[in-house]
Amino acid sequence: MLSVEDALSELLAVLDHAPSAVLVAPPGAGKTTRVPPALLNAGWRGDDRIIVVEPRRIAAKAAARRIAEERGEEAGQTVGFRVRNETAVSGRTRIELVTAGVFVRMILDDPALEGIAAVLFDEVHERGVDMDLGLALAIDAQAGLRDDLRLLAMSATMDGARFAALLGGAPVVESRGRLFPIETHYLGSDPLLRIEDRVARAVRKGLAEETGSVLAFLPGQGEILRTVERLEGKLPANVTLAPLYGAMDARAQDAVIRPASAGRRKVVLATAIAETSLTIEGVRLVVDSGLARRPRYDPGSGLSRLETVRVSQAAADQRRGRAGRTEPGVCYRLWDEPQTAALPAFDRPEILETDLSALAISLLAWGVEDPGDLRWLDPPPSAAFAEALDTLDRLGARAPSGGLSAHGRRLADLPLAPRLAHLVLAGAAEGQGRAAADIAAIVSDPGLGGRDTDLRHRLDNLRRDRSPRGRDARQAASRWAALAGARRDEAADEADTASLLAMAFPERVAQRRGGLGRFRLANGRGARLEESDALANAPFLAVGDVQGGGADGRITLAAPLERAAIDRLFGGRIVREERLAYDASADLVRATRVERLDALVLSETPSDKADPAHVAEKLAEVALSRGIATLPWGEAIGRSRGRIAFLRARQGEAWPDLSDEALAARPADWLVPALTGKRRLSELGPNDLRNALAGLMPWDRMAELDRLAPESFTAPSGRVGAIDYSGGEPTVAMAVQNLFSLAVHPAVLAGAVPIVFELLSPAGRPMQVTRDLPAFWRGSWRDVRADMRGRYPKHSWPEDPANAPALAGAKRR
Repeated sequence: MLSVEDALSELLAVLDHAPSAVLVAPPGAGKTTRVPPALLNAGWRGDDRIIVVEPRRIAAKAAARRIAEERGEEAGQTVGFRVRNETAVSGRTRIELVTAGVFVRMILDDPALEGIAAVLFDEVHERGVDMDLGLALAIDAQAGLRDDLRLLAMSATMDGARFAALLGGAPVVESRGRLFPIETHYLGSDPLLRIEDRVARAVRKGLAEETGSVLAFLPGQGEILRTVERLEGKLPANVTLAPLYGAMDARAQDAVIRPASAGRRKVVLATAIAETSLTIEGVRLVVDSGLARRPRYDPGSGLSRLETVRVSQAAADQRRGRAGRTEPGVCYRLWDEPQTAALPAFDRPEILETDLSALAISLLAWGVEDPGDLRWLDPPPSAAFAEALDTLDRLGARAPSGGLSAHGRRLADLPLAPRLAHLVLAGAAEGQGRAAADIAAIVSDPGLGGRDTDLRHRLDNLRRDRSPRGRDARQAASRWAALAGARRDEAADEADTASLLAMAFPERVAQRRGGLGRFRLANGRGARLEESDALANAPFLAVGDVQGGGADGRITLAAPLERAAIDRLFGGRIVREERLAYDASADLVRATRVERLDALVLSETPSDKADPAHVAEKLAEVALSRGIATLPWGEAIGRSRGRIAFLRARQGEAWPDLSDEALAARPADWLVPALTGKRRLSELGPNDLRNALAGLMPWDRMAELDRLAPESFTAPSGRVGAIDYSGGEPTVAMAVQNLFSLAVHPAVLAGAVPIVFELLSPAGRPMQVTRDLPAFWRGSWRDVRADMRGRYPKHSWPEDPANAPALAGAKRR
């Protein structure tokens, strides 16, 4: 007897009186296979169906077949399943196991869920975005349309209190027992060995020391296949090696789940798809690498990439529980025991780190534009949801008044992600709906059609594929094409494959840059192919998938795209602009006519018809990068800027700010006009700059400038000296003899600011600085005179300079 059976009576009693409940039971307790049949006899069910929502296709199919087998039936009778590309239900079916994506479509098609008595959300701790969305929609439907609908959330490791609160304070039923004990051994980590070598070593150890079959968890298909290589030919003769991953054919997956034949043991190498809701008969040893591969969405690039991460404690517990499903088991963990406490408690919810465009179109189809109108365990991040709405806008899926447009409703009706639905609809409109649907099948099912980078080859492989997986994919594609209105007589093999792919992913149109295999995507990100790849030399690609982070992601699916197709598909988005570059060696602005699609430069052509204003702006940019001081100001302009700065400091903003900083901040007001009509910086001269600055001066200020801050001072001797305003005070350097006879100190700014005189000896050396000549004559002149008259006897040194004649040089003979 499975341990969950001890809690069934309590669960049935709770659901007799409450519309919702939470069931927490440990791994191996039998939630998936025991709870749905137990609800068949509930009085509230009547003759309505029970829907069990599973996170994965393989789990839904396996659980349905297991429940049916225990009833002595085939799947499709009392118990059936609906998964992508495969359905086994009938008019007799009362328990349906479906994937979360299928359930979302069911509730969108029929929000009242007519004929459905209960929806059971299994393994909700995995927190897939479709599971979270389906649960939010079901809660909303229960609150507004179906108060008699039962909702049950089930998991082995979830936070029951949080889910209970989400379900409106639902009762929590717990099954605490574990059917069989599990020993846990920590084999430690070895950073010098690849994970495939460590898993292979642990598998061989387990086969030698334990009985029964082995289930080993690895992060992805690549690691599984490399582990197969390390184990082939090195296992006992009675051991079957069985890989298990999502891209496998459905029948091959089913074969892995079946018990090993009598006298044989099995080694199952699996990804996380074997963590939950899946019993692999005969397994009593689990080898856990402690790693998983999770998708991470980068909003900046619009790309999802797979990252290898440490598992959570919840996932590690789920994996460990696989060893005790049918008998006492053993778990080998390939890390050190203290590291377990450092693992995150739960996996990060997918809704927090994935492309939300499919969720957004589902919410709009539900009639909700603000996710806050629904109840979520973790609401969609606002930035990611806003980006998803932008994507729908670019696809034409939203109406200007809000909600879905007619095209958006057609997108929502197709069981595909919005981009791929748009691809199929656009393809059908161009008479290529069948080919577009085939492409959508390949893009949405990794590995379908093989692993060749070239989409054309994968399409050929898919059309020749006679396996059940290939057949199911073609049938699904045919249904999508029919829903999109494709004609039956379309020749799918004559379609423009690259153009169709580009319709779905316009931001992934790629252009070769530099060497073989190096590309830039239209969104600005780098991407690469192996140099040996046949597509490595293509000028343009339509890219369907890019994996990996860093500067260059790895292109895994693409088709060569013609430039003419880019013009046809994106002509309205191609920007034609003029680009200017400064050639320093020639001191010349060179112009190029550029055609650009987002970050891609499609063409560049030299031009001799550049806009003079744009050329002037480029020259100004170059000049400012070298610094304001490097311009050919000349002394006169420098003195004028000093005079104006002096007046601005004294009288405020009535005078313009002509400092280096201020001029650098507004080149369009003066420097660009000075450079207009020129193509070289060397053509700019002081007169151009003088005229440019004059344009910054109001006319009334120009008239006042010479009066308030004269450019020069004329001494009594007739000698003219420039007034230097650069130090903040008007300053004149002049031989003292030129100033004799001055009884009143000269000043500027209408007499408000005295001129600072630097008094020079006949040899031009500074003797004294004064702001008050009359006081100087009366005071320290006596000492200066005593010192200087002996040195310079040919010059005049009168006792009373205020009343002596001014001289421009030595005394007259």
